[in-house]
Amino acid sequence: MKSFCFALVCAITTYSLMVNAAPWQPEHGLEQVAIWPNGAPGGQIVDGPEGSISWGDVAGRPWVAAYNVVNPTITVYPPKGKNTGAAIVVFPGGGYQVLAIDLEGTEVCDWVTSIGVSCVLLKYRVPYGKPNRSGPYGVRSSAALQDAQRTLGLLRRDAAKWKIDPKKIGVIGFSAGGHLVAAISTNYKKRLYPSVDVADKESCRPDFAIPIYPGHIPKNYNIEEGLSPFLPVTSDTPPTLLIHAQNDEVDPVEYSLLYYAALKKHKVPVEMHLYAEGGHAFGLRRTKFPITNWPELAEKWLVTIGMLPK
Repeated sequence: MKSFCFALVCAITTYSLMVNAAPWQPEHGLEQVAIWPNGAPGGQIVDGPEGSISWGDVAGRPWVAAYNVVNPTITVYPPKGKNTGAAIVVFPGGGYQVLAIDLEGTEVCDWVTSIGVSCVLLKYRVPYGKPNRSGPYGVRSSAALQDAQRTLGLLRRDAAKWKIDPKKIGVIGFSAGGHLVAAISTNYKKRLYPSVDVADKESCRPDFAIPIYPGHIPKNYNIEEGLSPFLPVTSDTPPTLLIHAQNDEVDPVEYSLLYYAALKKHKVPVEMHLYAEGGHAFGLRRTKFPITNWPELAEKWLVTIGMLPK
């Protein structure tokens, strides 16, 4: 992962010097809404303007990386067909340095909205180049968790506006975004920032959680030391669905195993699906591997926990 991030960083730096890459914008006429009315807390410093770049190859197509994000936004994608009232907030991955904004963002929303669920894409802060290593991560900036907490509060405050049930708001995330799912699932009782408005009086606990190939789970990256102390699982941690490939060379399957064990210890309803092959960062792009059928499993799971109608 470190070598991958370094290569990506070098590419982004070089590309930015050549082209003033435009920030990512949603399609379909949807609007990005700033989640902090007076700017995000912390005053993050970055090496350049926000931008996006086409990168890599997953299932024969490149993916788009958003970088230097310091002004987080949400984009709400309304459900297609009948509205079930449920909503899912999406946390793209990218090592807390960039965001895989289409592969693990907009493409996820295409699936979520197809099952009658509102999708909320969070473009959380990834102030590339100037990470603050304090806070409840101990790995990257606590800014992303602040953004997640703020988003859940905003959605519950404005539930009627967005036509969602405030008791059916869950989260899904991939890689670093999967870690953010675990973080918001276990760090919701106290805001990590001074209250801004009434939205911050709403609960920011997700009603369900779906970490997909989550990263940064063990303490100090040492699997033998167990689950990170910054992920304090309790019996109130929301029902969780875990998906992971056993040949993932970026975020080992042991990360999901550790989180599963902690959830099971505290009698949290948890379901886990492990696959022999699939690697890392497959998102929802279909390949020959069975793991890419995971959205069907997730939809059935949402029915079993009462978030979707039978």
